Amino acid sequence: MRSRDVRATTAGVLFIAATAASLLATAFLGSLLDGSDFLAGVSLHQDRVLVAAFFQLVAAFTSAAIAISLYPVLRRHTAGMALGAVGFRLIEGVFYALSAAGTLVLVALSEQLATAGTAGAFSVGTSADAVRSFRDSAGVVGVLAFYIGATIYYLVFYRSQLIPRWLSGWGLAGTALGLVAGLLVMFRVTETMSGFQVALNIPIGVQEMVLAGWLILKGFSPTPPDPAIVEWHPPVTPASAATSTS
Repeated sequence: MRSRDVRATTAGVLFIAATAASLLATAFLGSLLDGSDFLAGVSLHQDRVLVAAFFQLVAAFTSAAIAISLYPVLRRHTAGMALGAVGFRLIEGVFYALSAAGTLVLVALSEQLATAGTAGAFSVGTSADAVRSFRDSAGVVGVLAFYIGATIYYLVFYRSQLIPRWLSGWGLAGTALGLVAGLLVMFRVTETMSGFQVALNIPIGVQEMVLAGWLILKGFSPTPPDPAIVEWHPPVTPASAATSTS
Protein backbone atom coordinates (compact mmCIF):
# COMPACT_ATOMS: atom_id res chain seq x y z
CA MET A 1 0.00 0.00 0.00
CA ARG A 2 1.36 3.41 -0.94
CA SER A 3 1.17 6.35 1.43
CA ARG A 4 -0.87 9.08 -0.20
CA ASP A 5 -0.59 12.28 1.77
CA VAL A 6 -0.91 15.94 1.02
CA ARG A 7 2.86 16.33 0.56
CA ALA A 8 3.00 14.02 -2.44
CA THR A 9 -0.04 15.65 -4.04
CA THR A 10 1.28 19.14 -3.35
CA ALA A 11 4.66 18.32 -4.88
CA GLY A 12 2.99 16.83 -7.96
CA VAL A 13 0.82 19.91 -8.49
CA LEU A 14 3.84 22.18 -8.05
CA PHE A 15 5.82 20.22 -10.66
CA ILE A 16 3.00 20.77 -13.15
CA ALA A 17 2.55 24.44 -12.22
CA ALA A 18 6.27 25.23 -12.52
CA THR A 19 6.57 23.57 -15.92
CA ALA A 20 3.37 25.14 -17.23
CA ALA A 21 4.40 28.61 -16.05
CA SER A 22 7.82 28.29 -17.66
CA LEU A 23 6.34 27.15 -20.98
CA LEU A 24 3.75 29.94 -20.95
CA ALA A 25 6.41 32.55 -20.24
CA THR A 26 8.45 31.28 -23.18
CA ALA A 27 5.39 31.18 -25.44
CA PHE A 28 4.28 34.73 -24.63
CA LEU A 29 7.77 36.14 -24.99
CA GLY A 30 8.48 34.28 -28.20
CA SER A 31 11.23 35.96 -30.22
CA LEU A 32 10.49 39.50 -29.00
CA LEU A 33 13.91 39.79 -27.35
CA ASP A 34 15.84 38.61 -30.41
CA GLY A 35 17.69 40.88 -32.79
CA SER A 36 19.33 44.26 -32.39
CA ASP A 37 16.11 46.30 -32.48
CA PHE A 38 14.24 44.15 -29.96
CA LEU A 39 13.30 47.13 -27.79
CA ALA A 40 10.96 48.44 -30.49
CA GLY A 41 9.18 45.07 -30.48
CA VAL A 42 8.88 45.20 -26.70
CA SER A 43 7.33 48.66 -27.01
CA LEU A 44 4.73 47.38 -29.48
CA HIS A 45 3.88 44.25 -27.44
CA GLN A 46 4.17 45.40 -23.84
CA ASP A 47 1.15 43.38 -22.71
CA ARG A 48 2.71 40.14 -23.98
CA VAL A 49 6.00 40.92 -22.28
CA LEU A 50 4.30 41.76 -18.98
CA VAL A 51 2.33 38.51 -19.07
CA ALA A 52 5.57 36.63 -19.77
CA ALA A 53 7.21 38.32 -16.77
CA PHE A 54 4.24 37.31 -14.60
CA PHE A 55 4.60 33.67 -15.58
CA GLN A 56 8.35 33.89 -14.99
CA LEU A 57 7.62 34.94 -11.42
CA VAL A 58 5.11 32.10 -11.02
CA ALA A 59 7.78 29.67 -12.26
CA ALA A 60 10.27 31.14 -9.78
CA PHE A 61 7.98 30.72 -6.77
CA THR A 62 6.70 27.26 -7.69
CA SER A 63 10.19 25.95 -8.48
CA ALA A 64 11.40 26.94 -5.04
CA ALA A 65 8.25 25.54 -3.45
CA ILE A 66 8.87 22.10 -4.97
CA ALA A 67 11.97 21.44 -2.88
CA ILE A 68 10.32 22.94 0.22
CA SER A 69 7.36 20.57 -0.17
CA LEU A 70 9.70 17.59 -0.59
CA TYR A 71 12.00 18.49 2.29
CA PRO A 72 9.95 16.92 5.15
CA VAL A 73 9.93 13.60 3.27
CA LEU A 74 13.55 13.62 2.10
CA ARG A 75 15.07 14.68 5.42
CA ARG A 76 13.95 11.39 6.99
CA HIS A 77 16.45 9.64 4.75
CA THR A 78 19.30 12.13 4.22
CA ALA A 79 18.85 15.45 5.99
CA GLY A 80 21.96 17.05 4.49
CA MET A 81 21.06 16.22 0.90
CA ALA A 82 17.46 17.31 1.48
CA LEU A 83 18.72 20.67 2.71
CA GLY A 84 21.05 20.93 -0.28
CA ALA A 85 18.14 20.33 -2.67
CA VAL A 86 16.16 23.10 -0.99
CA GLY A 87 19.14 25.46 -1.14
CA PHE A 88 19.80 25.01 -4.84
CA ARG A 89 16.15 25.27 -5.80
CA LEU A 90 15.84 28.44 -3.73
CA ILE A 91 18.81 29.80 -5.68
CA GLU A 92 16.99 28.77 -8.84
CA GLY A 93 13.90 30.70 -7.77
CA VAL A 94 15.91 33.81 -6.90
CA PHE A 95 17.63 33.91 -10.29
CA TYR A 96 14.38 33.23 -12.15
CA ALA A 97 12.91 36.19 -10.27
CA LEU A 98 15.91 38.32 -11.25
CA SER A 99 15.35 37.31 -14.86
CA ALA A 100 11.70 38.33 -14.57
CA ALA A 101 12.77 41.65 -13.07
CA GLY A 102 15.03 42.16 -16.08
CA THR A 103 12.03 41.57 -18.34
CA LEU A 104 10.09 44.26 -16.47
CA VAL A 105 13.01 46.68 -16.76
CA LEU A 106 13.01 46.16 -20.53
CA VAL A 107 9.37 47.23 -20.63
CA ALA A 108 10.27 50.42 -18.76
CA LEU A 109 13.16 51.09 -21.14
CA SER A 110 10.87 50.57 -24.13
CA GLU A 111 8.65 53.35 -22.79
CA GLN A 112 11.68 55.65 -22.49
CA LEU A 113 12.66 54.81 -26.05
CA ALA A 114 9.36 56.22 -27.33
CA THR A 115 10.08 59.65 -25.84
CA ALA A 116 13.87 59.78 -26.24
CA GLY A 117 15.58 61.75 -28.96
CA THR A 118 18.29 60.43 -31.26
CA ALA A 119 21.05 60.69 -28.66
CA GLY A 120 18.76 59.39 -25.94
CA ALA A 121 17.70 56.44 -28.06
CA PHE A 122 21.32 55.27 -28.33
CA SER A 123 21.74 55.46 -24.55
CA VAL A 124 18.48 53.61 -23.92
CA GLY A 125 19.44 50.95 -26.47
CA THR A 126 22.80 50.42 -24.80
CA SER A 127 21.12 50.02 -21.42
CA ALA A 128 18.58 47.61 -22.90
CA ASP A 129 21.35 45.42 -24.33
CA ALA A 130 22.97 45.24 -20.89
CA VAL A 131 19.68 44.39 -19.19
CA ARG A 132 18.91 41.70 -21.78
CA SER A 133 22.33 40.13 -21.20
CA PHE A 134 21.80 40.22 -17.42
CA ARG A 135 18.34 38.71 -17.81
CA ASP A 136 19.63 35.86 -19.97
CA SER A 137 22.57 35.19 -17.64
CA ALA A 138 20.29 35.08 -14.60
CA GLY A 139 18.12 32.56 -16.40
CA VAL A 140 21.12 30.35 -17.17
CA VAL A 141 22.28 30.41 -13.53
CA GLY A 142 18.74 29.53 -12.42
CA VAL A 143 18.64 26.57 -14.81
CA LEU A 144 22.00 25.28 -13.59
CA ALA A 145 20.84 25.57 -9.97
CA PHE A 146 17.70 23.63 -10.90
CA TYR A 147 19.68 20.74 -12.36
CA ILE A 148 21.97 20.52 -9.35
CA GLY A 149 19.07 20.64 -6.87
CA ALA A 150 17.03 18.13 -8.88
CA THR A 151 20.00 15.76 -9.11
CA ILE A 152 20.28 15.81 -5.33
CA TYR A 153 16.68 14.87 -4.65
CA TYR A 154 16.65 12.26 -7.40
CA LEU A 155 19.64 10.65 -5.71
CA VAL A 156 17.67 10.54 -2.45
CA PHE A 157 14.66 9.14 -4.31
CA TYR A 158 16.83 6.44 -5.89
CA ARG A 159 18.39 5.38 -2.59
CA SER A 160 15.18 5.51 -0.54
CA GLN A 161 12.89 4.08 -3.26
CA LEU A 162 10.20 6.61 -2.39
CA ILE A 163 9.38 6.43 -6.09
CA PRO A 164 10.23 3.56 -8.47
CA ARG A 165 13.90 3.39 -9.32
CA TRP A 166 13.22 3.50 -13.05
CA LEU A 167 11.57 6.89 -12.51
CA SER A 168 14.33 8.33 -10.32
CA GLY A 169 16.98 6.89 -12.66
CA TRP A 170 15.23 8.59 -15.57
CA GLY A 171 15.37 11.81 -13.57
CA LEU A 172 19.11 11.46 -12.98
CA ALA A 173 19.75 10.86 -16.68
CA GLY A 174 17.58 13.85 -17.56
CA THR A 175 19.32 16.20 -15.15
CA ALA A 176 22.71 15.11 -16.49
CA LEU A 177 21.67 15.93 -20.06
CA GLY A 178 20.11 19.22 -18.98
CA LEU A 179 23.21 20.22 -17.03
CA VAL A 180 25.30 19.64 -20.14
CA ALA A 181 22.88 21.81 -22.13
CA GLY A 182 23.07 24.58 -19.52
CA LEU A 183 26.86 24.56 -19.51
CA LEU A 184 26.96 24.67 -23.31
CA VAL A 185 24.72 27.74 -23.24
CA MET A 186 26.81 29.37 -20.50
CA PHE A 187 30.02 28.89 -22.49
CA ARG A 188 28.25 30.05 -25.68
CA VAL A 189 28.74 26.77 -27.52
CA THR A 190 25.04 26.82 -28.35
CA GLU A 191 22.26 29.39 -28.07
CA THR A 192 19.35 29.45 -25.63
CA MET A 193 16.31 27.71 -27.14
CA SER A 194 18.40 26.26 -29.97
CA GLY A 195 17.22 22.91 -31.30
CA PHE A 196 20.12 21.08 -29.64
CA GLN A 197 19.55 22.73 -26.28
CA VAL A 198 15.82 22.00 -26.37
CA ALA A 199 16.46 18.36 -27.35
CA LEU A 200 18.73 17.84 -24.35
CA ASN A 201 16.02 19.22 -22.05
CA ILE A 202 13.16 17.09 -23.37
CA PRO A 203 13.96 13.97 -21.25
CA ILE A 204 13.76 15.81 -17.92
CA GLY A 205 10.71 17.78 -19.03
CA VAL A 206 8.78 14.62 -19.84
CA GLN A 207 10.10 12.84 -16.75
CA GLU A 208 8.92 15.56 -14.38
CA MET A 209 5.41 15.39 -15.81
CA VAL A 210 5.40 11.60 -15.36
CA LEU A 211 6.72 12.11 -11.82
CA ALA A 212 4.00 14.67 -11.12
CA GLY A 213 1.31 12.25 -12.26
CA TRP A 214 2.86 9.46 -10.18
CA LEU A 215 2.93 11.58 -7.02
CA ILE A 216 -0.66 12.73 -7.48
CA LEU A 217 -2.08 9.29 -8.33
CA LYS A 218 0.22 6.94 -6.40
CA GLY A 219 2.00 8.96 -3.75
CA PHE A 220 5.27 7.95 -2.12
CA SER A 221 6.18 4.29 -1.81
CA PRO A 222 6.72 2.84 1.67
CA THR A 223 10.43 2.76 2.42
CA PRO A 224 11.75 -0.82 2.46
CA PRO A 225 13.49 -1.86 5.68
CA ASP A 226 17.26 -1.61 5.77
CA PRO A 227 18.69 -5.16 6.08
CA ALA A 228 21.57 -3.80 8.13
CA ILE A 229 19.32 -2.60 10.94
CA VAL A 230 16.53 -5.19 10.93
CA GLU A 231 16.43 -6.96 14.27
CA TRP A 232 17.39 -10.65 13.98
CA HIS A 233 15.34 -13.32 15.69
CA PRO A 234 16.55 -16.92 15.93
CA PRO A 235 14.35 -19.53 14.27
CA VAL A 236 11.85 -21.23 16.53
CA THR A 237 12.29 -25.04 16.79
CA PRO A 238 10.30 -27.50 18.85
CA ALA A 239 13.24 -27.89 21.23
CA SER A 240 13.67 -24.17 21.75
CA ALA A 241 9.93 -23.74 22.18
CA ALA A 242 9.85 -26.44 24.88
CA THR A 243 12.79 -24.84 26.66
CA SER A 244 11.15 -21.40 26.62
CA THR A 245 7.91 -22.75 28.17
CA SER A 246 9.57 -24.82 30.88
